[in-house]
Amino acid sequence: MNRRSLFRSALALLPIGVFANVKTMLLARTNQGFQVKAGEARFGQHYAMKGVTLNVLDNKISGFDTDGDLAVFEQTGLTPKGGPPLHIHPFQDEWFYVVEGEYLFQVGEEKYTMGVGDTIFLPRNVPHAFVQLTEKGKMIVSYLPAGKMEAFFNTTDAWTTPPSAEEVARVFAKHDMQVVGPPLHVD
Repeated sequence: MNRRSLFRSALALLPIGVFANVKTMLLARTNQGFQVKAGEARFGQHYAMKGVTLNVLDNKISGFDTDGDLAVFEQTGLTPKGGPPLHIHPFQDEWFYVVEGEYLFQVGEEKYTMGVGDTIFLPRNVPHAFVQLTEKGKMIVSYLPAGKMEAFFNTTDAWTTPPSAEEVARVFAKHDMQVVGPPLHVD
């Protein structure tokens, strides 16, 4: 092999090695504890769910911290009588803990009224939605595994105009969720 061919071969392999190192750095489980203070987000990014709700989500434990096993958010509910459409996560379970306010959840065909201190588990592949019943609310929500939720909230935060129902469904699908019905309504 001549020098030029050897050099080209080495250059061709360089991106593979660099990508493998970056992937390892990004998806490696953290080996140190950390603190995220009240009112702060893990990496300083407050996500506003524009177009779906007006809620703000602060990432407290990132999928980048857990090798993708878990993501935890604090969700400040600023959407009275609002919530996401009925949807399915085929690859993730969800867990909610109500910190402030009241919510109505639908999981499959069952409905649950939730108040401060209540917990609800939403298994993967089961249609679910919630609606905020009070003026303000706050919940801790966990995704197991983390999936594409951080990227989803980043996308909804970037919307500058209200999206159509079709755009909402497309963005849900791009992030491994399926919209299967409208949001819950309360009188």
